[in-house]
Amino acid sequence: MSREHGLVDSGRLLTALGIEGRVLAEAVHAAPVDAPVPACPGWSLGEVARHVGSLYRVVRRRLVEGRSPEDWQRDPEPGQSLREFLETGLAELLDELAAHDPEERADTWWPADPTYGFWRRRMLHETLLHRVDVEQAAGADPRGVPEDLALDGIDEALTLWFGQKLPMLGLTGTKAGSVGVRSGAHSWIARAGPETTEAWRCSAEEAENADDVVTAKPAQIYLWLWGRASLTSVTVRGVHDQAAQLWALLRLATR
Repeated sequence: MSREHGLVDSGRLLTALGIEGRVLAEAVHAAPVDAPVPACPGWSLGEVARHVGSLYRVVRRRLVEGRSPEDWQRDPEPGQSLREFLETGLAELLDELAAHDPEERADTWWPADPTYGFWRRRMLHETLLHRVDVEQAAGADPRGVPEDLALDGIDEALTLWFGQKLPMLGLTGTKAGSVGVRSGAHSWIARAGPETTEAWRCSAEEAENADDVVTAKPAQIYLWLWGRASLTSVTVRGVHDQAAQLWALLRLATR
């Protein structure tokens, strides 16, 4: 487990990354490359595939070199299909991640977790979300999101993207308040306003005392937080202002 102690064991994260990556590559192979991606306006299925394949390569280089590389392969080689581009990049990244203990130090953009484990988690969720994108673009039946991975993804969206990336970008909310997020046996608080942007795990009682409370099954909240599900896919109790602000701030953090 990484220092930040995500909700899923590091071995499970690595296995799931391999599975989701292969499913993504197969889905890309079976759909039109110019199909528009509903959750990513202006992007086609092919552009999503190139984006993920490029990320596999830049992260592997970052791990090997200990810093962000200035240049890396962003597109398939001549004659290489998008599926092959994804599968080759995935295989090289999996080999690099598997060769190092999750607690081993690595270059990351989260001070709380400078480890190889950070990248197991981050690249799993990157792959899983874009697998959903490709399914939506292709009009395919969704495979769904396993509950344990969805809960871990909720935790990552709130603690990493809301609580860390927004402050890194200097972005804050306009109205101070809090959102309780409850799903399964887990609860979180996300607090935003002109002065602060932070999120943490909490008790169910603490979450219930927030200004707005968001509840739903883990996969629904996970996809909602990432803009892959409609606003009506979760239940919001309260005045809704804070839940709407949370959703809007995450769109800025994750674009």
